[in-house]
Amino acid sequence: MTARRDQHFLVDERAAERILSLVDVAERIVLEVGPGKGVLTRGLLDRGAEVIAVEIDPVLVQELRGSFAPEIADGSLHLIEGDAVKADLPPFELVVSNLPYSVSSPITFRLLDIGFSEAVLMYQAEFADRMAARVGTPACGRLTVMVQTYADVKRCLHIPPNAFSPRPQVHSTVVRITPRPPLFPIRDRKRYADVVRVLFSHRRKTVRNGLKSARGIFGAEAVDRMTAALSPETLGLRPEALSLRDFAEIANVV
Repeated sequence: MTARRDQHFLVDERAAERILSLVDVAERIVLEVGPGKGVLTRGLLDRGAEVIAVEIDPVLVQELRGSFAPEIADGSLHLIEGDAVKADLPPFELVVSNLPYSVSSPITFRLLDIGFSEAVLMYQAEFADRMAARVGTPACGRLTVMVQTYADVKRCLHIPPNAFSPRPQVHSTVVRITPRPPLFPIRDRKRYADVVRVLFSHRRKTVRNGLKSARGIFGAEAVDRMTAALSPETLGLRPEALSLRDFAEIANVV
């Protein structure tokens, strides 16, 4: 079997049990992105969740409609055919998903924008490591900063390739994401995201030179204002050495 749309289906029910044990889903509305063959879906329903499952592959949607016809009929499963990065999503409380590798980043950012109480998500192990990296270290990147600005991140489980069909070439990691308010005031979330993106797109440059390269994005006056307001120490750092406070300070100056 080859992966459909870069999706590797979780088939190991013991691994599914371990994932589902991380959060209480009973009588709660749970979003599942990429249900695939429905192993996690079945576990969520058996634990009393009301599930909103979003699947982009029409063949899989038809299979799921057949497998879960009673649950769709009684309203405990709402099956949406579409792209979870763009589709309209009804309200939900929790997210439990084995995310397709290729859209892990945009889906994660979208979920943080929408808001939820807790998420248990499976990623490629390398992606999870970057998400959970310590801010201010060489392993830190745009993903690290953007997720940890708005949530606490904890790696919970490692899942081997043999838990999936087809088997991926990499290991997977289950991560718990718990949203919280930013630790430091942020005046404009979009501008903050722009600053983080710009600086990490020039991550080998100092903050001063990275900002100068972004005059076309922020405008020359705003960049001059930033470089005048920030300390020489901050301007001399590279992005991966900045703290969350530093990123907020830079964005708020803009």
